[in-house]
Amino acid sequence: MKPIMTDPVDTYWQLRLEQCKKALEKNRFEVFVAADIQSAGAVFLNRILPSLKVNVASWGDSMTMLATGVLDTIRADPGIRVVEAFDPQISQQERLERRRQALLADLFFSGSNAVTETGVLVNLDMVGNRVAGITFGPRHVVLFIGRNKMVPTLDDAMQRVRRYAAPANAIRHPGLKTPCMKTAVCADCSSPDRICNTWCITEKSFPKGRIKIILINQDLGL
Repeated sequence: MKPIMTDPVDTYWQLRLEQCKKALEKNRFEVFVAADIQSAGAVFLNRILPSLKVNVASWGDSMTMLATGVLDTIRADPGIRVVEAFDPQISQQERLERRRQALLADLFFSGSNAVTETGVLVNLDMVGNRVAGITFGPRHVVLFIGRNKMVPTLDDAMQRVRRYAAPANAIRHPGLKTPCMKTAVCADCSSPDRICNTWCITEKSFPKGRIKIILINQDLGL
């Protein structure tokens, strides 16, 4: 029988993700490592959700989280009310009100702009609902984070967000008008549509385990 060959790139990232997991756990996060986006969804449904009492759920914008399909599963559960904070059919005023309501949910989903190898989360928001939900309010927070979000230090994390994630996110929303949409370079602008308004650096989870993280061995999101 021939030995099963493993992808050296996947193995490389698996080892790094496991090291990051240990650092995050020291900072009181509850952490899981998944091989791919499908496995990440399964980790949530099979290992996290059964231990939670969830009557109300909501989320902060995250391409990675949406790709897992977990939100569709939660929406299909008749026992869970979902606060639809991004419904395009309602007014902006109503969307903002729902995002306020989302801060009282039992479960809040999102992603992270960056995670350091020392176990720190770094995020930058326009409205602030995502970082608010991560910081306080929802009883449980579950974050889905691709391997491409991992960086060595806090300075590296902030540079990653400002130089790449923020301009790319602005470009993802064609209705916005910011300099970086034309240049792909942060100009530290004063545009009314500026998306870089509130930084959030989460060094530890309080209470312990409130923030649950699924690190995914794939490049995902921005």
